[in-house]
Amino acid sequence: MTSGDETTGPSDPTPPEAVTEPLLRPAEGVPPVLTSAAEFAAAAESIAAAHGPIAVDTERASGYRYSQRAYLIQIRRTGAGTFLLDPIEEPAALAPVIEALDGPEWVLHAADQDLPCLREVGFVCRELYDTELAGRLLGLSKVNLAAMVAEFLGLGLVKGHGAADWSRRPLPADWLNYAALDVEVLVELRDAMDAALAAAGKDQWAREEFRFVLERPPAPPRPDRWRKTSNIHTIKNVRTLAAIRELWTAREELAQRRDVAPGRVLPDSAIVTAATANPTSQAELTRLPVFGGPRQRRQAHIWLRALDRARELADADLPPRRSPTTGLPPINRWDQRNPDAAARAARVRPVIREIAEAHQVPTENLLAPEVVRQLCWEGVPLPATAGSVAARQADEGARRWQRDLTAAAIAEALNSVDAEPSATNQTPDAERRD
Repeated sequence: MTSGDETTGPSDPTPPEAVTEPLLRPAEGVPPVLTSAAEFAAAAESIAAAHGPIAVDTERASGYRYSQRAYLIQIRRTGAGTFLLDPIEEPAALAPVIEALDGPEWVLHAADQDLPCLREVGFVCRELYDTELAGRLLGLSKVNLAAMVAEFLGLGLVKGHGAADWSRRPLPADWLNYAALDVEVLVELRDAMDAALAAAGKDQWAREEFRFVLERPPAPPRPDRWRKTSNIHTIKNVRTLAAIRELWTAREELAQRRDVAPGRVLPDSAIVTAATANPTSQAELTRLPVFGGPRQRRQAHIWLRALDRARELADADLPPRRSPTTGLPPINRWDQRNPDAAARAARVRPVIREIAEAHQVPTENLLAPEVVRQLCWEGVPLPATAGSVAARQADEGARRWQRDLTAAAIAEALNSVDAEPSATNQTPDAERRD
């Protein structure tokens, strides 16, 4: 589990409770890791016979493996206890557990990180409660699991292995203790947070957000991902950029084939160094930093072929110095590209911030920045109304609670822009005198 960003937002609605008790081990002890079909079937029977929401978590091996698959799945339900499942050896044998979890509410912390790898092995979530997202709606300054368990339950949660290589086998005992603790009090945390949301009048907001997370389609792949190579911004020569692209692509293919994190195959710094030096022989390549080690010597032919491809490219096939823009331009360039949109943004964005502060919710959770940008860039027919703004927001995916809180104020802001003379429609003084 990733603990969640410690985003600084509005002040916490209630002062944190003092941590009164360290949570060092699960109350029932650390359960064994289940690996076989028979063990999965027995776990599924216990889970199905129990009651209430189901706490779910996963551990991945980000930074070690190319894939984002789950290497451990933790499940806890009142009346059944905690189960640690190894989904690697016999993933098809998970079917009874998948069936037992299909229907009841799942409680996850930072669901957008765990749901993809659970779906990859066939799990289906019908009803979600995301404690991290609930914390954001409550305006908490820290929404990592340990901070929230301390604040709402008065417990000190042991952390420390979230970034470990969970593909390792066998898993160390202290890692398993950590993994079991991540679901030990998750349902209790859910209940405490649900009460806080209800007291703040935000429980329906949370339900709409949880449903949105479940129904949101996966984000499309980013174009030109190779342009995220560290320090690529220092490169001005487009032929060198082509070499970086070819080396990055070769590394990506090798990393995917071996299921190793790309940075462990070849660091970004080595890619930039090789592209800049442009060696033409193994001797030249292996004199460069990183490339002189035994593993890189064995792989030298891969990197040299990539550099050869870049050298052989026609000028017309070289990448542009900057990535082709998709979507809207950065908002700081709107003054030149779309002055009317810039004027709308200058009025609308402070209104959004003001509403967010009044309701103690982060601005980005009140209304996604992309929704605000699209609305300001395109505008709505004037005079704007709460209904016309809400319709436009709905087209961009804004939930009902977000529209109810913001549409009328945004309409008023848009109409105030229209009431002012547009800079693009004003006649310069010199022309008026002529």
